[in-house]
Amino acid sequence: MPDLCDLILDEHEGFRRRFAELDSLRAAAAAPERLARVWGPLAEQLELHASAEESVFYPHLLQEGKRGEDETTDAINDHNDIRDAIRQAASEDTGAARWWEAVASARAANSDHMAEEEREAIPDFRVSAPDAEREALGAAFVAYHDEHAGGRGLDTANKDTDAYLARHDA
Repeated sequence: MPDLCDLILDEHEGFRRRFAELDSLRAAAAAPERLARVWGPLAEQLELHASAEESVFYPHLLQEGKRGEDETTDAINDHNDIRDAIRQAASEDTGAARWWEAVASARAANSDHMAEEEREAIPDFRVSAPDAEREALGAAFVAYHDEHAGGRGLDTANKDTDAYLARHDA
């Protein structure tokens, strides 16, 4: 089974490609239907990724990481910013200026989050957690994705950082 950290990084690369695809569609003045065919699955995947990290990755980083609490707090706040932008985009007409602003906000929040995670949380976890644990968590991450495919049963509400830390920090 793949290492959890590698699975997270693979999804990050997919997000970068989908946002680049939206850039190309914008440059081509694509119809809203084409934009929606890219944005809809991307928004869903961003939600699923955040939820999976909150369920599988961050509880373990809190227990084993050297800066787990700080990194987890940052991540939950970033995820909430991404969720807010996704909700804003959903309330706008696809392709309209305000929709593009919301998509840009989602992208900025996600880019900041990925950079922090790739620079801090993932390296911290790689040196703190044994290979076998990261592989077992990789299996749990895949199972979480399978269980919530298509957004099935996914809680997309913003998370209260203090409540999350209290529930997961020993």
